[in-house]
Amino acid sequence: MASAMPQRGPYSTASAAEGCFFAAVSLVPVTLISMSEERTSWNRKYLKGSHGSLQVDPLLPYVYDRFINPLFPNSGTALDVAGGIGRHAIWLARRRWRVTLLDISEVAIARAEANGELYRKRMLCKSADASQFKAGRERYDVVLVFFYLERKIFPELINALHPRGLLIYKTYTELQLKFGKGPTHPMHLLKQNELLRAFSQLNVVHYEETIRDRGIAQLVARKS
Repeated sequence: MASAMPQRGPYSTASAAEGCFFAAVSLVPVTLISMSEERTSWNRKYLKGSHGSLQVDPLLPYVYDRFINPLFPNSGTALDVAGGIGRHAIWLARRRWRVTLLDISEVAIARAEANGELYRKRMLCKSADASQFKAGRERYDVVLVFFYLERKIFPELINALHPRGLLIYKTYTELQLKFGKGPTHPMHLLKQNELLRAFSQLNVVHYEETIRDRGIAQLVARKS
């Protein structure tokens, strides 16, 4: 089983087209500093070799076989929020999905591009502030969020889905505190059944909370 990815914090704003471009924009200096510090912190972690695994979280293959492939047998489009070096984006691109990957770290983005070189025509990387994510006109068949928590973008994640689209969400709960490692701040930890409440307007097809080796909640829900 893949090792857990630490909870991700706020992201930096950027614009992107084909490939990856980095251009932080903000009207609030304090926010700029905060995002800059966050980006620098994650760049250091990736440069030190942290979070370098391409092993896919077991939830994704399970969901793919049971839900994604039956709904979208001819593949489709996916958004991978806080996608790191591309472990999930590459896994989907290998199956002919077109994937947009968002991450704060320029180092992670560069490595995602390198790791996904064989699938570069199906992967679009963006350095983007996920805490300010707006769906805009873009719609996806699948939206993935693994080990990132920013509650204010929950409505935008729903907006980003096509009708019949699937949201896959997995991250830490407050019960992670019992393990003495991982995130500790309440803003990075889900309350009991919080994902069920947050995405109650979607049709939940899979939900689980566990404390087997980590305090985790995972949800798969479909838009009508």
